[in-house]
Order: sequence, then structure tokens, then C-alpha cells
Amino acid sequence: MAFSLFERLKGGLEKTRKAFTGKVDQIFSGGRALSEETLEELEEALISADVGVQTATEVIEHMKSREAEIRKTGSPRDFLKSEMARVLGKREPLVLFGEKPFVILVVGVNGTGKTTTIGKLASRFRQDGHSVILAAADTFRAAAIEQLEIWSKRADVPVIKQQAGGDPAAVAFDAVSAARAKNADVVIVDTAGRLHTKAPLMDELKKVKRVIGKAMPEAPQEVLLVLDATTGQNAMSQAKFFNEAVGVTSIALTKLDGTSRGGIVFAVRKELGIPIKLIGVGEGIEDLRDFDPAEFTEALFEK
Repeated sequence: MAFSLFERLKGGLEKTRKAFTGKVDQIFSGGRALSEETLEELEEALISADVGVQTATEVIEHMKSREAEIRKTGSPRDFLKSEMARVLGKREPLVLFGEKPFVILVVGVNGTGKTTTIGKLASRFRQDGHSVILAAADTFRAAAIEQLEIWSKRADVPVIKQQAGGDPAAVAFDAVSAARAKNADVVIVDTAGRLHTKAPLMDELKKVKRVIGKAMPEAPQEVLLVLDATTGQNAMSQAKFFNEAVGVTSIALTKLDGTSRGGIVFAVRKELGIPIKLIGVGEGIEDLRDFDPAEFTEALFEK
């Protein structure tokens, strides 16, 4: 019998759930009450689960201020669950809007699953009846162009490319121009992802974004940063660099199924204020999911 989408999500978060709520259950096992000692243990557990110091401190302070209420209900776990859901806020899915084409500039360091995310996203848009054009603007690596071509065939969408070593901004410009001429719905632009500490990469991304704006003044409508959840707090520094360079509007958090560090979801949302719109919890195309904070929290706290 096929697993439901929730079961797939729950399965994908198994390692994080063991590291996160497993520790919470240990802290309050045997009917241990809320106390200074258990709150200290809980704060340590939250920080070790990569939710971030800022999030952990805020959650513990809220629990202290509501201590009498929590003791009365006898369920610190339920209160913690509601607090974590509050941190994540409302659902903000990736939706198309405005004049066609809707241009998504996808950024991130190499190895985060950027090109795979683009391919899965293209497949999903196609299944929803949208016409899609891909732009192979990571011209620094021939392998990146080849990988995007493979995904374009799987998704049955065209890809605009040049030879390796070509001008990334020119590829992006050509893709947006082609989409306007063909009245295509979506353009997804792949970009280079060498180390985020190298200034030339950020300069190149700024140029790509500027040139897209010349092809279509309101584009790109979405700047999607792909982060690898397995890198934990390192993902935060990547996000800050990319956001300063190109103004990130949304995040796709990949490889949540392969890590115990999925608590980074909370740190990203709290400390950066950038909405997480997509998460990856498996290898299949259907495992690139719209991020639903309520569903995520439910799966994380499921016993």
C-alpha cells in the first residue's frame, strides 16, 4: 500500500525526530515536572538539534513565563510543540504571479542539490500544466550543463544553454527572451555555486540578476536559495552571504531525510526571516514538497 504524503514526510524526518523529540521525551520521562533543571536540559537539547540559540532561548523564556499553566496541563511536550509551530509561522507556498514568464533565479553552493531541485520543480510545474524553460547559467562546469540537460529531458522541457565557459548572464537573458517570445509560463535559472566566500561568484550572480531585469523589468520574481540541511549551522552563513548579494526571497531546504539536523528549519525561519517554501525529504520527484509548518511540526512530534 502506498504511503500517504504525511507518512512520507514522517519517514523523511525520522533521524531529526529521534535527535529532537527523542531527547525531549527523555527529559520528561517518568513524569518529571517542569523545573529549572529540566528547562536547562531542554535548552541544551534544542541547541544541539540545530534550532539555533536565538530560537532556543526564546522558546525557553516563553515556557518559563507560562510555567504555572504548563504544570496545570501536565504536558510540557504539547506546549513545546505549539511553540515550535509558532516559530515557523504560516505556510507560504511557491506560487506563480504577475506577468508571464515567472522567473525563478536559483542560487546556492555546489552540492546542495540545486540542479536536482530545479529538475523536480520543473517536473511539478509541467504536471500542473505550465510551460517551462530552463536556463543553464552555471557555465563554469560542463557537468552542471549536462546534469540540467538530463533533467530537462526527464521533465520534457527545453533548456537554453551555451558552451561551457560562456557568459552566464547571456544565457539567462536568452532564456527570459525566449520565454517571452513563446509566452512560456516559467523560467528557472540555474547558477554557479562555487564557495560562497569567493567574491567573484557573488559579483557574477548580481550581474545575472541585473541582466534578467533588462530582459524583463519585474524579473526575477523569485530568488530561491537551496540549502543542504545536513550542513546545519553552516547553512545559516551561506544564506546570509547570498541574501546580501542577491536578495533571497525564499528557501528550499534539501536532504532533510539524510540528517538529524533538521532543526535548522527553525533557525533559518527565526534568524533570517526568509520563508522556507520547499523541502526535500527523499529522492523521488514527489519528495520535493511545499513546506507546510503545521504538517512539519506534526510529523516532527509524532510519537
